[in-house]
Amino acid sequence: MEAPSASDPSRPGFVPADYAVFAAMLLVSMAIGLFQALKKTPRDANADDYFTGGRSMPAVPVGLSLCASFMSAVQVLGVPVEASRYGFKFLYMCLGQSVNSLLTAFLFLPVFYRLGITSTNQYLKMRFGRGMQLLGTLQFLVATLLYTGIVIYAPALILNQATGLNMWLSLFSTGIICTVYTTLGGMKAVIWTDMFQIIVMLSGFVAIFIHGTVLVGGPARVLEIAFNGSRINLNDFDLDPRRRYTFWTLCIGGSLVWLSMYGVNQAQVQRYISCKTERDAQWAMFVNQVGLCLVVGSAATCGIVMFAYYISCDPLMSGRISTADQYMPYLVLEIFEGHPGFPGLFLASAYSGTLSTASTSINAMAAVTMEDLLKPHLRHTSQKKLILISRLLSILYGTGCITVAALCSFLDWGVLQGSFTVMGVVSGPLLGAFILGMFIPATNRPGVFSGVLVGFSISLWLAVGSSLYPPSLETMGALPTHAGVCEPSNATLTGSLSPAGPPIVSTPLHPNTNGVLHNIYSISYLYFGAVATISVVLVGVIVSYLTGPTERITIEPGLLWWDLHKKHRTKQ
Repeated sequence: MEAPSASDPSRPGFVPADYAVFAAMLLVSMAIGLFQALKKTPRDANADDYFTGGRSMPAVPVGLSLCASFMSAVQVLGVPVEASRYGFKFLYMCLGQSVNSLLTAFLFLPVFYRLGITSTNQYLKMRFGRGMQLLGTLQFLVATLLYTGIVIYAPALILNQATGLNMWLSLFSTGIICTVYTTLGGMKAVIWTDMFQIIVMLSGFVAIFIHGTVLVGGPARVLEIAFNGSRINLNDFDLDPRRRYTFWTLCIGGSLVWLSMYGVNQAQVQRYISCKTERDAQWAMFVNQVGLCLVVGSAATCGIVMFAYYISCDPLMSGRISTADQYMPYLVLEIFEGHPGFPGLFLASAYSGTLSTASTSINAMAAVTMEDLLKPHLRHTSQKKLILISRLLSILYGTGCITVAALCSFLDWGVLQGSFTVMGVVSGPLLGAFILGMFIPATNRPGVFSGVLVGFSISLWLAVGSSLYPPSLETMGALPTHAGVCEPSNATLTGSLSPAGPPIVSTPLHPNTNGVLHNIYSISYLYFGAVATISVVLVGVIVSYLTGPTERITIEPGLLWWDLHKKHRTKQ
């Protein structure tokens, strides 16, 4: 199979109307960042305002920003493909997200908000000492750099496949734009641009759903094809952990992955502590949940429409695309050929998600570095200089994200699996550390260090093993697709087509094996974080009791969720 050629004259590309839609989104995002940067006078500005928006933000913009932060091009590219290949059961991800939102709003959020901290790792220092704070900082920076790199790479792939734009130019343009407005406007710029970008993202999904459904023959026809193709499979309660998506995988594994992203992740905590009151912060979490369900539901529905549209000619099996992540740009180019502006809306949708996630990550990494690493040595530095250093840190991490994105182009993972695996492997152990600190008073320093080390080692071993020895499509529960008779199309993204012939059912990439290790490596990637978190908690408790548990009376008020009534620092 030939690689896609950016110079293929037969490939439909962008017309001026598409570029206009795309450019409008970029200009609005930049304008919001500039407005927030210029709105305040130097006399009013301070470092806390830069990172937390002055802790005065309303609930709705913060909630939509929380939603946009992890609803990136990863979702625009990945979720429709997963729904198309594994079925509508992917909607159970919304249930896992709902569990996460409830746990975050009532368990983790009150502790962080009442402590009045800027960095979540400050909690680790107060509970377990400076060493644990530094370890948490290191793990957060590594996880965020890797995750953001994947997120920046995703729209670069879309640009390359949809318009032939050079991959490296795409990577640099994405990274530079979000670095500029994040550096200039700080947290307020990030939140308000996120609010705009989530609207653009949903608009792209709605356009694809409506037009795709019309081309298939209407909603009834889409449902009929999806049902006959086993895609309406909400009754999948299989307990086999090797199945990529089941009710249990998405609700248990998914909820813990999302909890590591929302409950204790600096990028999200930094948002909800920017609210005016704790109640506003909890409302922001619920607004976020509505947004998450809308985005995931829209993306999954577009995946079902895509399956119905390609029921007789799967683009991947027929050789028209080379990877699953190219399904969506291929679909958009085909169904909107002759409709100027709509391909640009899809690209703006994906790009919006990426800008929101990248800007969030850059701001959070700068905040963690400032609060955890630099501020203890800058006690007598003026606020003006602290803001300057914060902006320089944003530029530094923006450059780092661009570099990691370039390296991500060499990975063989799909964007959705890659992003969730990174969060599960690195953030899963940190979630375990916070659970030990907030909910298990007996946990001591040797216990939490031992737990994090074991949890990280196990999750990393699983991730590496599953990459080297991936499970077969049959083991993961992939549903059959067909190549059928494919008519010639100008939208071909590869240089070859399979000859016409009868439908071909997809087969596993390699034979099944019943080896114990291979079965372990075959567990769903959504369980990696859950395994890490549970390992941290179990090892942490055992080691703590073996080495002498911490006396509850020695723990400062406000650090344990059970003792929140003793802490009265809530901003009302």
